[in-house]
Parts: sequence; structure tokens; C-alpha cells
Amino acid sequence: MLISMQKSKKPIALLLAAAIIAGCAFLGIDTLKRRIYPRRYSEYVEKYCEKYGVDLNLAYAVIHTESGFDSDAVSSLGACGLMQIMPETFDWLRSKDSECSERYSDIFDPETNIRYGLLFLSIIEQRFDSERLVIAAYHAGMGRVSSWLDDSSFSSDGVSLHTIPFSDTEYYVKKVERTKRIYEVLYPAGS
Repeated sequence: MLISMQKSKKPIALLLAAAIIAGCAFLGIDTLKRRIYPRRYSEYVEKYCEKYGVDLNLAYAVIHTESGFDSDAVSSLGACGLMQIMPETFDWLRSKDSECSERYSDIFDPETNIRYGLLFLSIIEQRFDSERLVIAAYHAGMGRVSSWLDDSSFSSDGVSLHTIPFSDTEYYVKKVERTKRIYEVLYPAGS
């Protein structure tokens, strides 16, 4: 039985590989990559990146990593929307925005979520000098990253981390950095 199952998987794998190769040939590799790494909600991302001074490719990398551009996404911890904002983070961000009229129930609205997610990134960027720390703080929180910087087990200079103690945050940072590099290649400045 095991041998027949293995034999039956081989044609499926070959068909899948052929479909991927055909897709690349038909659409072109860049087109296929742009479908995997889209720039959805660009009107909001561009508007709030400009308003808050956040790098466009970083914004897309965070959205891609957090929710895969699913505006209805909810994490197991209760973070919501495109940029996976926690309720208490949203409330805190509202206190930082004098123009705020939204309620937490608006968090699934793409513009609202992107606005507050990018406001949060801009606040983190004001606190930390490196993009790696900004990404880590977006995932684990600014307080945690600050405490890691104060701990010689994780930081030798109090400015950078040689070790991120949470494996899920380390993985998240690497994934966002890799995704940002892909966006930079697929969408060069001015394209």
C-alpha cells in the first residue's frame, strides 16, 4: 500500500511542477512574484507612509507578513486586521492621534488599520535607530525590546541586539527583512 501511495504522488508532484513552470513562462517570473508580493491598498499605504515617514517597502513587508493582505485576519492572540493591531495598542495609538474619531470596531477597515499600523511603526522608529529593532518592537513590543537592550545577555552595547531571545520574534524579524528585500527588487523606487 505504501509503495502505491508513493507512486501516485509522483505524477501529482510532476503536474504541480509543470504548472508552476508554465505559469512562470506564461506570466513571467516578475509578474508571478508580484502576484505573490502585491501592493494592495496602495492608496492608503502610500498616503500614511508619506504622512508618518515610514518606508513604503517596510510597510508592505509588515502587512504581507502580518496578514497576507487579509483585512479580516484575527490572530490567536486577538490582533486584528491587515497590520494585526491589538486592542490595547489601538487604544494607546488613539491617544497619540489628535485627529482620531475611529473606534476599535473600525479596526477591520483597511484605511483605519493601515493608518494606525503605520502610526505605530513611526512611533517605534522614533524610539529605535535600527530597522531590525523597529521590526522586533512591532512584533514583541517596545518595552520588551528596551529591556533586551538593557540586558548584556542580548546586547553588548545597549544599542543593538546580538540575540533576540524570543524565537518567534527572531523568525518574524528575518521574515519581514526578507520580504522587504523582495519588495525592493520587485518595485524599485519610482516604479
